[in-house]
Amino acid sequence: MTTEVAALRRHANGTVRHIPATTGHRGGWLVDAAPHVAVRMKRCLPRIQQSRSGTITLLDTPEMAADLDWLLSRWPMRIDPAAEEHLRAQAERHRGTQDAVLQILAGRRMNTGARTPAREPYPEQRQAADLVIATGRALIGDEVGLGKSFAGLLVLSAADALPAVVVTLTHLPRQWIVKELAAAFPELRGHIITTGTVYDPGDVDVLAISYSKLAAWADYLAGTVKTVIFDEIQELRHHNTAKYTAAGRIADSATYRVGLSATPVFNWGGEAYNILDLLAPDSLGSREEFLREWGTDLGGGKVATRDPKALGEHLRGEGLLIARTRADVGRPLPQPILAEQNVDGDPEVYRRLAGDAAALARFVLDKTMPSKDRWQAAGQMDLALRQATGIAKAPAVAAFCELLLHTTERIVLWGWHRAVYQVWLDALADYHPVLYTGSETPARKQKSVEAFLDGDARVLIMSLRSGAGLDGLQMGCDTGVFGELDWSPQVHLQCVGRLRRDGITDQPKAYFCLSDQGSDPPMRDLLDVKRMQNDPMLHPRAATVEPAASGLNHIRALAESVLARTTTSKAS
Repeated sequence: MTTEVAALRRHANGTVRHIPATTGHRGGWLVDAAPHVAVRMKRCLPRIQQSRSGTITLLDTPEMAADLDWLLSRWPMRIDPAAEEHLRAQAERHRGTQDAVLQILAGRRMNTGARTPAREPYPEQRQAADLVIATGRALIGDEVGLGKSFAGLLVLSAADALPAVVVTLTHLPRQWIVKELAAAFPELRGHIITTGTVYDPGDVDVLAISYSKLAAWADYLAGTVKTVIFDEIQELRHHNTAKYTAAGRIADSATYRVGLSATPVFNWGGEAYNILDLLAPDSLGSREEFLREWGTDLGGGKVATRDPKALGEHLRGEGLLIARTRADVGRPLPQPILAEQNVDGDPEVYRRLAGDAAALARFVLDKTMPSKDRWQAAGQMDLALRQATGIAKAPAVAAFCELLLHTTERIVLWGWHRAVYQVWLDALADYHPVLYTGSETPARKQKSVEAFLDGDARVLIMSLRSGAGLDGLQMGCDTGVFGELDWSPQVHLQCVGRLRRDGITDQPKAYFCLSDQGSDPPMRDLLDVKRMQNDPMLHPRAATVEPAASGLNHIRALAESVLARTTTSKAS
C-alpha cells in the first residue's frame, strides 16, 4: 500500500486524540470515527459511549490502549506522533503484563530475591504472591482456610516491598503482627496502630491498622508505604465512605496492592467494581462503562452483574483475580453439612414487637413519597422486623441448641441483636455461654474464645459479622447454629468457614433456624440470588447462574411480605 493510499484511509476512517492525565483527571482518548468504523468499535468494545457529537471517549489505560492499538491496525486513523508513541507504549505494557500473568499461572517462578519466608509456602500461596509482584495488584479470593494471609505477606519478599501496611478488621491487627508476620518473616519489625491520633510509630517494616482508623492515618501512610494489604477487602465494597477514600489515597501511591477475601461480593456484583477499581484503577473502566458492559441497575445504588462467571474469567485473564478452591490445590476438606431447621416463633411476641411495621411497609411501597423518606422508613422497618423475628424465635432456637448439646460438646451460635443474645444467655445459662460480638473489646473476645476452646464454656455466641479472620475454632467445635440471618450469604459462608479449616477430619455441621414469619421468608428467598453473584465469579466451575430479576429489592420484598401477612391476619 502506498503512503498516499494509507493517508487517505486514515483520513477516511477518523481521528484519534490523546487527552493527557491531569490532577483530578486520569486522561483518555477521543475518537472521532467514521460511522462504519464507530459501529464496529461499539461491537468490539461494549463499554464505550458515544457523545451526541459522535465522539467516542475512552479511558487511558493499558488494556484500553491494547484494544485501541488493535483497532487502529484494522481501521487506521489520523493520530499525532506523540500520542501514537504513548498508545504503543501503553499497549506494550499491557502485553507484557499479560505475558507475565500467563507464565505465572503456568507455573513459572518469579525471581524476587530479597528475603525468604520462615516456612515453605504452598505452591498456590507462592503463585498468588508472584502474581502481585509481577503485576503490582491482585485480588486473592482463595477459599476460606487456604492461607490467604500468608500469601499476602509473601509479597514482602520483593526487594522494594517495604515498608508495608496491613489494613484489617478491628479485632485482627494483633493477630497479623504477633501471629502471621512472626510466622512468615520474624526478622521484620511490626507495629500495631492503636489510636486514631497520628503519631510516629518509629522505624518499622510492617504496620497493622484497622479500617476504622484508616481515614485518620491516610495522610501519613500515603506515599510512605510501598505495599498495602487489604485483609477482608469486602469492607471496602462501598465507594462512598471515608475509609474507601482513604484506602484509595494509600493504594494509589503504593507499588503493590493486595486484596484478600474469599467473599469479595457480599451482596451484588457491582461491589466487585469498587474493590477492583481500588486495587487497579480503571481496570474495569469507569463506573458507567462497567454498568454498560457488565451490570444491571437494580435501583437504589445497587448493581447486579449480568454474567458473574464471564466477569470472573475476564478478571483472571487480566491477572486481577486469583481464586482457588481446596479441590483445585489438592488439599480437600470434608464438605460442610448445611441444613435448615424450622423453628416456631411466638406469634404474639412477634406482633407486639413488630409494632408499626405495616404502616412503615405501606410508606416504603408508596412511590409518591420522597425517596429519602422511603429509604429512612425502609431502614426502620428492616430493623424492627429482623429484631422482632429474632426475639420471637429465640426461645425455640435456644431449645434446639440445648438438644444439640446432648450429642456434641460445643456449638457456635450466630446472631445479630443484643436483645436476642440476652434470651439465649438466659436460656442456655447451664452451658456457660460467652459472647464474641461487636460490643466486646479484642481482649474480651480472646478470653471468650479461650474459655470456649478450654471447655469452660460450651456455647460461643457470635455476632454474624464479628468473626471474619478468626482462626482456631475448628480445633474444638464442628457444629454451628444460625439463630438469625444476615442479608448477605457471604457472611454465612465466612461463619461456616471458621469451622472448616486445616486440621479437621469430621464434616462441620451448620443449622439455619428459620421461622415461617417475619423477615425470615423473604430473606431466605433473596440469599440464593445474591449467592450467585459471588460464587460463579470466583469459581468458573460453579453452576451457571440465572440472571437476577431487574429491580429486585430486598426491602420491597420484605414490605410486601409484611402487608400480605397483615392482610391474612385481619382476614382470619
